[in-house]
Amino acid sequence: MDSPLPEADAFTAYDTVRLNAEGMLLDGREAVPPAQVARHLARLVSLPERVTDIFVFAHGWQTTAERAAASSRRLFSAVWELYREAPDRYPPLTPFRPFFVSVQWPSRSSPLPAGYRRMRDRAHAMTTTGHAAHVLAALLGYLDDERRRPAGADVLRTAGGQYLHCVGHSFGCRLLGEAIKEAAAPPEHRTLAWPWPQRFPFAVDTFLGLQMAAPPSIFTGRFRPLVDGTAPIAGPTVLTFSPHDRALALWHAVPEGTPGLGAVGAAGARVTDLRPLEEPYVVADFPKLTSVDATWRYQDGSLVQGAHSDIWYPETVHLLLSLAALGR
Repeated sequence: MDSPLPEADAFTAYDTVRLNAEGMLLDGREAVPPAQVARHLARLVSLPERVTDIFVFAHGWQTTAERAAASSRRLFSAVWELYREAPDRYPPLTPFRPFFVSVQWPSRSSPLPAGYRRMRDRAHAMTTTGHAAHVLAALLGYLDDERRRPAGADVLRTAGGQYLHCVGHSFGCRLLGEAIKEAAAPPEHRTLAWPWPQRFPFAVDTFLGLQMAAPPSIFTGRFRPLVDGTAPIAGPTVLTFSPHDRALALWHAVPEGTPGLGAVGAAGARVTDLRPLEEPYVVADFPKLTSVDATWRYQDGSLVQGAHSDIWYPETVHLLLSLAALGR
């Protein structure tokens, strides 16, 4: 499969969590009061009992509600179809019964630097001064509370365990990063899947950021808790980059003063190449902070954006499924 992923609706079994500009959970068009978030999440998100892996996806900048839904279906369909095409490529995932949650937020603005700054600040402020971190942390906590744990083990290595994976694109990576930080309050210790000890009662197992719109140094500063053991993420933070991403290589430098992470990689990260389907990954490829060089694959796009959204390839899904498999 060397061509881009089709825009397929083959797999549509997923739930949707919608946020307004203040980061509040929406029930239809109405904002849910913070005190009622947990009750409404239980109604909006129904975790099937036989699920093995939970994927939470947040889209990026300039995404309409229709495009957000289409992108979610496209990714979720691709995960399911690539696994079904060659399940022997990911033997630890047997059985594999995925469940998907699409996080949708208002990300439209002017394409000029002022619009960029507004969406950048919104992606953070929805969580820092708004409600999104509370809502998404509650979502992660709800999913964790609902997922089954293997009896008598503190590591999710059995078919009875359910794994939690976060996936973001562009500004959606910032949104999820802030939410994972926010979920760092509980002090009890539990270890999930990957070999790094955690001091939290639950944890995200993996975090994959596709072409993250942020300064390369963000994981040495604002998002350092995601990689130093002080945020509830058990596995690695993995971030793709490609210098063909013109939106981040060129335009990101105007409001931020530096090319974006998705164009040059994360500061201080180990670099692993994006691999073709026939080449497996191993745990050693993914230290706590990992940049994945996708230069050879993420190349095409518009004159303005370049390859910023040129992520819809089987190799992207191979990376995601490999992370899920290696966490077993």
